[in-house]
Amino acid sequence: MALLAPQVVALSGLTPTYTAAAASTTVTCGERSFLHVKNAAGSSMTVTITATGKIRGQGVADLVVTVPATTGDKMIGPLTPDLFASAADGVSAAITYSSTTSVTVANITI
Repeated sequence: MALLAPQVVALSGLTPTYTAAAASTTVTCGERSFLHVKNAAGSSMTVTITATGKIRGQGVADLVVTVPATTGDKMIGPLTPDLFASAADGVSAAITYSSTTSVTVANITI
């Protein structure tokens, strides 16, 4: 899984750089970490963020977000460590995409 580098919003502004979605990626979790997904394909697609958190010993369900077709645009987050950080490193969230055709993503930190 490729790590999407965080892009930090500054007072002077941020022009995010978007990369083509891979089948699976990771982002660094944080209280101010978001995933921005753009879908230019002719069909809607889903983004799944693997949940690792537990509440009273019960696992939290994965976060599944549908991004509409053609001009779909979703800002997902915050991707907090208590819900999404992997057990392996304690900081990264695993993300998969149902389709990567015409899908671009950016990891935004505010």
